[in-house]
Amino acid sequence: MTTTVTAQTADLAPRAGWRGWTALAVLMLPVLLVSVDNTVLSFALPMISLELEPTSVEQLWIIDAYPLVLAALLVTMGTLGDRFGRRRMLLIGATGFAVVSAATAFAPSAGWLIAGRAGAAVFGAMLMPATLSLIRTIFADRQQRRLAIAVWAAMFSAGSALGPIVGGFLLEHFAWGSVFLMAVPVLIPLLVCAPLLVPESRDPRPGRIDPMSILLSMGTMVPIVYAIKEMAVVGLGGLVLPLLVIGAVFGIMFVRRQLRSHAPMLDMALFRNRAFSGALLVNLLSIVALVGFLFFVAQHLQLIIGLTPMEAGFALVPSLAAMIVAGLVVVPISSRLPARLIVPGALVFSVIGYVGIALTTGPNTLWPTILASVSLGIGVGMAETVSNELIVSSAPADKAGAASAVSETAYEVGAVLGTSIIGGLLTAVYRGTLAIPQGVPADLAEASRQTLAGAVHAADTIGGELGAALHAAAASAFDTGVVAAGLIGAGLVVVAGVIAATTLGGGRRRAE
Repeated sequence: MTTTVTAQTADLAPRAGWRGWTALAVLMLPVLLVSVDNTVLSFALPMISLELEPTSVEQLWIIDAYPLVLAALLVTMGTLGDRFGRRRMLLIGATGFAVVSAATAFAPSAGWLIAGRAGAAVFGAMLMPATLSLIRTIFADRQQRRLAIAVWAAMFSAGSALGPIVGGFLLEHFAWGSVFLMAVPVLIPLLVCAPLLVPESRDPRPGRIDPMSILLSMGTMVPIVYAIKEMAVVGLGGLVLPLLVIGAVFGIMFVRRQLRSHAPMLDMALFRNRAFSGALLVNLLSIVALVGFLFFVAQHLQLIIGLTPMEAGFALVPSLAAMIVAGLVVVPISSRLPARLIVPGALVFSVIGYVGIALTTGPNTLWPTILASVSLGIGVGMAETVSNELIVSSAPADKAGAASAVSETAYEVGAVLGTSIIGGLLTAVYRGTLAIPQGVPADLAEASRQTLAGAVHAADTIGGELGAALHAAAASAFDTGVVAAGLIGAGLVVVAGVIAATTLGGGRRRAE
């Protein structure tokens, strides 16, 4: 009886009209910006490495400073949106993000660049939970919401496709800082149109703003992620184990505080829903695999195969187009088949992609790399669309901000772990297997050990047979790391598939 009533209620939900779909188009602007921003930075990394000369740890922090701070603040910003208005947070975040991104474009050192990325993350944390929670509010009808979330995910993929192309053009004609200036023209239309088209919404019973919970959440995230980064360089020695323990202790304290509070900042009851928790884990592991893949394939295309940044961007367009199409195609399928079948089936494509990239190394592997990335894109596009819809639909409408924030936290944590685990593993294997030819000056040898970009630059500086030997040694060490990273990525996707099959529930009627 309960299932029938629930299904009937879902069918009677009001359907959005033209204004709702126009508002969706406006909400896609910050989604486009964030996805472009993430992809562009990966492709700009070789140029940044040559100009700012970061260490291997600084190079990881350039990528991870943004998602780390973002992940630490998403739940807080989602709660603020529930309390003060989701559209209001969206507009504040857009303004701050544009200003800080423009300033980051002129960073004079790696440290300043890392600080700029962290500052942008503070405002970025206001953007993404607001977009997904506003979609939950605008589209009460579940069939419309499925399509809206598929469009949301497709725009994320489209931004990833557009980023390398536009970014590649900018990197070939301007300094690397130009990639951060793209935020300004994207966000100006949002600031003009959102007040006119996007309705304001908030939780009538929001969770309280708890400074202690905010500190505890950051105290959980920062030590754990930093420990993972250090593990890639020093193994389990140094401060790695103490940092992991500190993060775990803060995490336990955060959960206990939420459970004991009458008005928690984050409603832990959300996690008692198996579909919600399972979809979160699938999202997290899928993003770990995807971001880790992008971390090393961008360097492989440019520094091993020898493509320009723009050519490397075009090489990944087929995979990102496949991700968009797969995300849209899965919408009608998801209304007929259970998620516990769709998601594991989709992730098979991702496993094939990762195994394929692990088996195709060397300078003459452009097309095998493209085909492997297409397979990965199909799997991620289908799985992310279904799992995101489950996350949003499993939460009450008045908790849309908190649920969206948790979803985005899983995404950003996955981005951090993707670079930290897969990128860190690749860095560790590269440093451990790189054999510096005799005769290379000490300073150039040290630069070569830090990053592949440093080794390529050193080889070009030396020139001749010795430079060619150094380049070949660095390429061989990097490809060895790609094999290890590819197999680890495939293993993570398999785990995600098992979780999906065991937690995402039964058929369509039960889900509704």
